[in-house]
Amino acid sequence: MRVREIGSYCAGGRTVSVSGAPVRDIQVTRHSSIRSDPNGTYAVEHAWVDYFVPETLSDPTPVVLLHGGGLHGGMWSTTPDGRPGWLQTLLELGREVHVVDNVERGRAGWMPGRFEGDPILRTMEEAWRLFRLGRPEDFATRRTFAGCRFPVMALEAFARYGCPRWTSTRAVQTQAFAAVLERLGRSVVICHSQGGEIAFEAAAAAPQRVAQLIAVEPSGFAQDPTRLADLPITWVIGDFIDCDARWRDTTVRWQDAIAALRQAGARVDRFDCAPRWPGSTHMLMMDQGNEEIITALMQDVA
Repeated sequence: MRVREIGSYCAGGRTVSVSGAPVRDIQVTRHSSIRSDPNGTYAVEHAWVDYFVPETLSDPTPVVLLHGGGLHGGMWSTTPDGRPGWLQTLLELGREVHVVDNVERGRAGWMPGRFEGDPILRTMEEAWRLFRLGRPEDFATRRTFAGCRFPVMALEAFARYGCPRWTSTRAVQTQAFAAVLERLGRSVVICHSQGGEIAFEAAAAAPQRVAQLIAVEPSGFAQDPTRLADLPITWVIGDFIDCDARWRDTTVRWQDAIAALRQAGARVDRFDCAPRWPGSTHMLMMDQGNEEIITALMQDVA
């Protein structure tokens, strides 16, 4: 694989001004202090995007990767146990890739006091249960569900992918992601979990900018499915869906959302990983066999 271009940019956001805040002296290193004046103008609520262009393109339409909740764009590049992630496989398939750190995640950064409420950070125990790695009572011994494809020996490394997140930033995240899509003109969007709601809403606002939407176990959907009529959508689902009531309820919501989209005229295909890749978890891009899954998904891209 040869890469022709690597770069980055910011998309969306705005500026805000602060006045009337106290000025104070702060020690920034052991040997230096400065007078900190927080009054002034700040750039806020933008997304950070890394992009990669292979030397030879198999298709000119770029692929955009949008992370899930409590994560950032690094989740797509390398798995916790050091294997290539979907970013690298997509480049090997000859696709230009744009990896998003959305508002308040990763290198997008955040301004103190900007968002409503307090940030939350996921525990390893919550990730174990929520991402369907094993039974809650088996966390301490790291005994996974039978056949689990997630690299559980690297669970602590995976925990370091996590970052604090706010639950009140849906609107500004949608605006920033819409700005990414506007910049690119038209792209294939791959979103994961909480990023699903952001991607669906941004696509609904400007469906002409999305060539195809690949939603990997989205936790949120389009509020108005009629805005997505004629859009090709691939709904990706892993294994162990019957592991607890929460995921069984989620499956019902997926079925209802898919039915509503199809009724509105969207072309929705359900891509179930369990028959071909049994043991797939919520973190499909990190599971063993992840490169086979993304390759199969891209073969079906319109």
